[in-house]
Amino acid sequence: MPVFFRSRAGRQCLSLIALGMALWVAGAMLEFGYWLATFVSEFEPYGADKLVLALAIGGAMSFLYSVLRIADLRKEMDQRARAEAKADWTATHDHLTRLPNRYAFERKVLRRKPSSEDDPETIRNVTIFCIDLDGFKKVNDLIGHNGGDALLIEVSKRICAIGSADSVYRFGGDEFIVIAAGFSEQQEQRFARLLIQAVTRPVHIQGFAVEVGASVGYERWAEGREPLEEAAHRADLAMYEAKSRGPNHYLVFEAGMREKVTVRAALEAKLRIAIQEKALRPFYQPLIDLRNGEVCGFEALARWTDRDGTSIPPTTFIAIAEETGLITALFEDLLDQACRDALNWPDHIRLSFNVSPVQMEDKLLTTRIFQVLAGSGLKAQRLEIEITENALIQDPAAAAAILAELHDAGVQIALDDFGTGYSSLAQLARYRFDKIKIDKSFIATYREDERQEKIVRAMLGLGHSLNIQTTAEGIEEHRQLSHLLQLGCDIGQGYLFGKPMPANETLIFLEQREKTAAVG
Repeated sequence: MPVFFRSRAGRQCLSLIALGMALWVAGAMLEFGYWLATFVSEFEPYGADKLVLALAIGGAMSFLYSVLRIADLRKEMDQRARAEAKADWTATHDHLTRLPNRYAFERKVLRRKPSSEDDPETIRNVTIFCIDLDGFKKVNDLIGHNGGDALLIEVSKRICAIGSADSVYRFGGDEFIVIAAGFSEQQEQRFARLLIQAVTRPVHIQGFAVEVGASVGYERWAEGREPLEEAAHRADLAMYEAKSRGPNHYLVFEAGMREKVTVRAALEAKLRIAIQEKALRPFYQPLIDLRNGEVCGFEALARWTDRDGTSIPPTTFIAIAEETGLITALFEDLLDQACRDALNWPDHIRLSFNVSPVQMEDKLLTTRIFQVLAGSGLKAQRLEIEITENALIQDPAAAAAILAELHDAGVQIALDDFGTGYSSLAQLARYRFDKIKIDKSFIATYREDERQEKIVRAMLGLGHSLNIQTTAEGIEEHRQLSHLLQLGCDIGQGYLFGKPMPANETLIFLEQREKTAAVG
């Protein structure tokens, strides 16, 4: 538009032009009306009035039709808009909890990307809380998926009762996101504790009082300075770090967590390849019958040396295998190797093999063990399965069924790390064990600690009274061995007798023990 028409004089000129055009149109219409009246009067004998009437009626009908058609189009547009809104809501909300989902969160991110025009003074701190339920799978196994759905609905209601419903998202499974604004550090910690308290309260479903734990990680987002998803990712890393420390923990993000996750991801990738290539090997630590000094068995212990020669601790890669679901493949491979190695030992020597607590939730565990035994040719009577007390409390009924099936096949069962888990006496009363293994933490200090010594005496006495063999782990000194012999311990294990060794060295070890016994 020319600059002249933007001025006051220009606007007045435009107004006068518009007024003139309006007057011209009005005059033209009046002139047309006058002409039409003249035309009708002159040609009335020829039916001109009827023609004009018909045209008028036709025009009115056309106008009415247009109005109705426009109304129909408006109705169709409204219906389409409602259908699109419903489809959009369905796509952006969880159908179970009715909360916004991950897609809705991503759309929120797109709308809130920082702009170069953002005023730094208007930027406020926003905290992203990431919540993951602990033990949710056990609830599904206990009361079924309908019960699990009911639990998720109740948990979502409790979270919404703490924060705004508009700022709570369900990221599928048992993971939730909460966005809260304006919190101080103390308020963030308090809010995280409130989330854990709300989630972990018992929920009554189908006559059961079920409980789940919660792990919470959180991180601040400076609104306008970075994409929201970056802060959400850091909160997720903090949540996984909290989860690794046990249930019902909360942590704020720290820079070291990112590096730790990177290292762990690289290690997980290496572990997958190592399992595929069967790079992990069982090493064997001897079990000595303290009554006659003979080797009565070997405990298989997983060992992994990376391609660069680095030895990865079992506590590290076993934990990764359990979290990623690789434990089953690792267990089957190592058990198969160990069973084939055991075929080279004398028939009276047993193979002792550990079962992870995670595997006790596997309903096909006994089938897997029997398949490995059948494939290797090792008799079931020569296999001893070690389980910890913690593995029994996950699902006592399922654990009882597994142990009974193994016993019926001839496999022996040892209760590992006795005294360090939960309800030891209750476990002995409920399940049938062939052996209890006294944890090395008791053996290492019991001679200097009177209370520890009494506990060891009580454990050995309990084993004798129940006619269950007892194994002392972690024997490293002759004075420990001497005292355990006096107390009547059945089996010994520790560096005093031998360190874990590869399969080929077990044969040399057995030969040396035989020679020593012959000389003695």
